[in-house]
Amino acid sequence: MIKLKRVYDRADADDGVRILVDRLWPRGVTKADAHVDRWLKDVAPSPALRIWFGHDPARWNEFRRKYLAELKQRTDDTAELRDLVAQEPVTFVYAAKDTRHTHALVLKDFVERAAPRKVAAKSAAPKRAPAKSRTTKRSRSTRPKDAPRRRP
Repeated sequence: MIKLKRVYDRADADDGVRILVDRLWPRGVTKADAHVDRWLKDVAPSPALRIWFGHDPARWNEFRRKYLAELKQRTDDTAELRDLVAQEPVTFVYAAKDTRHTHALVLKDFVERAAPRKVAAKSAAPKRAPAKSRTTKRSRSTRPKDAPRRRP
C-alpha cells in the first residue's frame, strides 16, 4: 500500500517506510524534521521535465505522459521501489504545494499498476542439463533460392 504525504506534514507511525521521491531536497526542512527513511532521487522527473512542467495545471496531462515515459526507461529504480512496496507499507513524501498536480501521484499510479515482480523460489529439485540439439551442422548450399531442389 502506498500513501502520499507532503514532507511538511507531520510524520505518523502508520506511514511505514517514508521515501522522499523528489530530486531536490525540500526547502526549509532538516533531515531530522523530514523523518525520511530513503531518498530515491532517480524516480523523480528529470530536471528538464520538472522545469518545463513548472507545476502548471494546464500542462498536467502532457507532463503525466512524459513522466510515465521516463519511468518506463528507469527499470532498475522503479523495480527497487516496487520491491519496497511489496514488503511493507510505504509513504511517498514530496514537497509540492499542489497535491492534485504532483509527480508523486503519477509515480504512485505507475508503481501500483506495474506487474508485481516475481521472486524466484529456490526449488529442492536439481536442475536438469539442457537437452542436446539433434541437428547436425550442415554445409550451406550454393544454389540460388529460386532454383529447384534436387533429390538424390
